[in-house]
Amino acid sequence: MSNPTLQVDGLIKGYNQGKPNEVRVLQGVSLAVAPGEVVALVAPSGAGKSTLLHIAGLLDTPDVGTVAIEGEDMTRLSDRRRTAVRRSTVGFIYQFHHLLPEFTALENIVLPQLANGVTEKAAHDRAMALLDRVGIAERASHRPAALSGGEQQRVAFCRALANEPALLLADEPTGNLDPETSDRVFDALMTLVRDTGLAAVIATHNLELAARMDRQVRLAGGVLEAV
Repeated sequence: MSNPTLQVDGLIKGYNQGKPNEVRVLQGVSLAVAPGEVVALVAPSGAGKSTLLHIAGLLDTPDVGTVAIEGEDMTRLSDRRRTAVRRSTVGFIYQFHHLLPEFTALENIVLPQLANGVTEKAAHDRAMALLDRVGIAERASHRPAALSGGEQQRVAFCRALANEPALLLADEPTGNLDPETSDRVFDALMTLVRDTGLAAVIATHNLELAARMDRQVRLAGGVLEAV
């Protein structure tokens, strides 16, 4: 395997730490994801998959263990540096699209690029190219309320990839959609991932979708295992 984009080693995370009712969500989790690899993270509700994704994406910190992105140890970075890495290197997709309702589809994809120092023209061009890749370029001027659920989620995918991240983390990205729309939207997501060659970890309950990824890992009892 080539040098991993994401490498987490020995992650331990608990809540109510040190108290009698402490809950150990992660118990020594390790995972490496290579550039261009799509890993399905399968876990029952409450098993800790969101916690794992938040730690991998630098939104949370482990009690024990390390997180490296593109070979750089994130564990001891300042909050400011972690925020900069997260903004430029990591893309997030959630079950709900969380688009800004007052802005158009295009603007929702342009804004994170502007925040990252990209010029307005370059941001506009990339946003349109991403919308075209997922088949909704003609909906660029529509606000979220005028888009279907599947269209909203495809805009969210484009927004997550707006700053050309090396790592994509997705938490049940099609979980709020009906089966037919879910399948179509998942195809759009995989097209984006394959075209850009980034590393991706996609949490899902859908075993059919999981089977279409490069490999599967299962999180249960705080431990990560290959499926």
